[in-house]
Amino acid sequence: MKLRNILCAITALLLSAPLTTSAQKLKGKDQLVTISTPQGDMKLILFDDTPKHKENFLKLTKDGFFDGTTFHRVIDGFMIQGGDPNSKDDNPNNDGSGSPGYTIPAEILPKYKHVRGAVAAARMGDQVNPMKESSGSQFYIVENHDGTPMLDEAYTVFGQVVDGLDVIDKIAEQPANPRNRPLTDIKMKVTVESVKKKKIAKKYNYNYNTNSVGK
Repeated sequence: MKLRNILCAITALLLSAPLTTSAQKLKGKDQLVTISTPQGDMKLILFDDTPKHKENFLKLTKDGFFDGTTFHRVIDGFMIQGGDPNSKDDNPNNDGSGSPGYTIPAEILPKYKHVRGAVAAARMGDQVNPMKESSGSQFYIVENHDGTPMLDEAYTVFGQVVDGLDVIDKIAEQPANPRNRPLTDIKMKVTVESVKKKKIAKKYNYNYNTNSVGK
């Protein structure tokens, strides 16, 4: 009887042990990015093993490059796309063709899938871009709740939304024209703050080992 009680107690301890913080042995800080829109805020983490994309996104954010740009392409059940400097001007017809004047070498890692909330880099098609280099600024966020696996290993996934998944849905649901451009501009402001990894993991149930939310 005593042995049974001990085993039950051990099982209870295992089940109640926090996995998102102590098991990850987290040290130091990370950059928590916030994308603010009329539909609400999204918070995201950028992956360390896609360093070129992470460094570029953070630089553009700190420079204020994204502020005033819009989510110029939204497809309900698929994704939302933004980050084009052309979306700041008065010509809606050039949205989607702008850039900061450079591309980023692909950092496509098979372990990163197009799950809901995945942040990935837009790019030109394979015929003119066989190396799959990414746009210097345009990015998209997966809205489909089941993910978009048809895009896996074709585009660089370099981040994950850890809070505000419902905001992605709200943006994707906005009325749009036949070119999938929202009828009303969805402007963004992007900011970044340095936060302890332990705090991020605990607050957003984010697992740094798997780069996933809620697992």
